[in-house]
Amino acid sequence: MSPLRSELTLDFVHFLASVTTHRPQTTAYVRITHQSWTQGRIEGEVRANAYEWQFQWRFRQGHLQVEPSLGRALIREPLSRFLERFDYQLEPGGDYSFTIRAKL
Repeated sequence: MSPLRSELTLDFVHFLASVTTHRPQTTAYVRITHQSWTQGRIEGEVRANAYEWQFQWRFRQGHLQVEPSLGRALIREPLSRFLERFDYQLEPGGDYSFTIRAKL
């Protein structure tokens, strides 16, 4: 590999590293307020920065309801992924958190 090509490759690698390490992130905090295995439902609250929502996760149907609508588009997908991954580990009264790859 020529020295110029090697240098360009290293510059590109450094660029990619800086892009991936400097992505904005926000921590979302989740509190489980109610859980019913017989009804297939988990309810709770989630907050991230100045936003707060209440949610109801009907895990048998895979349906997530989030209120209020303000900022809902920002939280629905990451909250859904979090709940799908950890729903059997979540307990009422429990506090949890996850990282959103965006700034809210």
